[in-house]
Amino acid sequence: MPIQKLLVANRGEVAARILRTARTQGIATSVLRHANEQPGPAHLIADKIVEIDGPTPVAAYLDIDQIVAAALRVGADAVHPGYGFLAENAAFVRALNAAGITFVGPTEDVIDLMGDKVRARAFVAERGFPVAPAAIEDDDPASFVERARAVGYPLLIKPSAGGGGKGMRVVREDAALEAEIETARREGKRYFGDGRLFVERYIERPRHIEVQVMGDGCGNVVHCWERECSIQRRFQKIIEETPSPALSPEQRTEICETAAGIARAVNYRGAGTVEFIYAPDGAFYFLEMNTRLQVEHPVTEMVTGIDLVAEQLRIAAGGGLSHAQAEIRQTGHAIELRICAEDAFADFRPAIGEVLLVEEPQGAGVRVDSGILEGGKVTTDFDPMLAKLIVHGSDRAGAIARARAAVQGYVILGVTTNTGYLDAILAHPRFLSGDVSTGFLAEEAAVLTARGEDVTDILVAATALSDGRLVRAVDEIPEMHRLMGAWRN
Repeated sequence: MPIQKLLVANRGEVAARILRTARTQGIATSVLRHANEQPGPAHLIADKIVEIDGPTPVAAYLDIDQIVAAALRVGADAVHPGYGFLAENAAFVRALNAAGITFVGPTEDVIDLMGDKVRARAFVAERGFPVAPAAIEDDDPASFVERARAVGYPLLIKPSAGGGGKGMRVVREDAALEAEIETARREGKRYFGDGRLFVERYIERPRHIEVQVMGDGCGNVVHCWERECSIQRRFQKIIEETPSPALSPEQRTEICETAAGIARAVNYRGAGTVEFIYAPDGAFYFLEMNTRLQVEHPVTEMVTGIDLVAEQLRIAAGGGLSHAQAEIRQTGHAIELRICAEDAFADFRPAIGEVLLVEEPQGAGVRVDSGILEGGKVTTDFDPMLAKLIVHGSDRAGAIARARAAVQGYVILGVTTNTGYLDAILAHPRFLSGDVSTGFLAEEAAVLTARGEDVTDILVAATALSDGRLVRAVDEIPEMHRLMGAWRN
């Protein structure tokens, strides 16, 4: 049965993006909004806005009972979670199922399995897929430290229930191991309510490559090729692209087929992403599976021409896959830039303020998924990402050139953003040559965050002096008053 009424249990740019596709399919739509939340594009697109409440806006978006009640109130027969918040929460899926509402995503069992990094890793390894050498605390907590040492340095410590880079620690020497384990455990408890850990061999100068998969829940799975996500700061992605400049055609096929095999093994339903660590010698290892739509999904849409949200809605309604594997091809090159409210030249300090003016880049091969409106306010209530800028070119060089032109022309006044920083990354010789790893931003920090000459005051003065009315007004001020300078009473 096709979906008739959809509630998007999210906000910002992802909510707007999902709503646009739903409306093209004739689906009635609703979206959530906290009382203290600034209006955004999603609230202009949805047919209905459902108010939610909580001690903080984030707490409201995590309130399962309230959101299920909201879905019932508007008569939704399906809920799309977007990403973040409850997108990978098995309890949310169970609550929706109990209420007779379709969850646009995988089953609760798959979310439970792949959401536990230890269980997911064991599941993948047992089926012969490549995983990095590791030690798991749950196997024998008393010997965990010694088993971690036996894996060999450098080590990467991870919370078992983790995600998004939270709680991850790199350890390069034995003297720091026990202290870093305790720090990671505290962070795991704080972020996920679960302090269990595991460690795995840290691959030096790794690349982060993920594969978009789509399954119908009946054993049929296809991949939509890979995305390069190595441009990261503190394990948070900033720029993504596809195809990866690191892979040969043979390697691309191998890593994508491996991802599809993993998804097939769990009988995956809907859109998901299998993530890998890619070593300089060409070896790759399973990292995790994200059982949701990814922030960077638009680059895949740009090179394949497939609307991934439309596929999610089709599958959730009981439909099959719309494309056979042989029909899914990559055309050209796509790059995504995450536009964030932060000052990259002041240690990435979060920025707030009123959005005075927005002028988005336009033109062939340029797409903007935005979560802000002119006149709105950017606060610290939510993640600092304001929008995503996605470009497509016939090849990588063309895509980079288009991305630079677009980000240079992206105007957001009133709030400091990272557009200058993103442009500096795109212009860096190592990025241009494709010589990057997950440590690239840290290695090149001095160059990428160096402040250029600030010509703002000069430009403002030149603009003012070009206005004949202002110049005449200044000339008409009596000399006595002009000589007073900046004095004020």
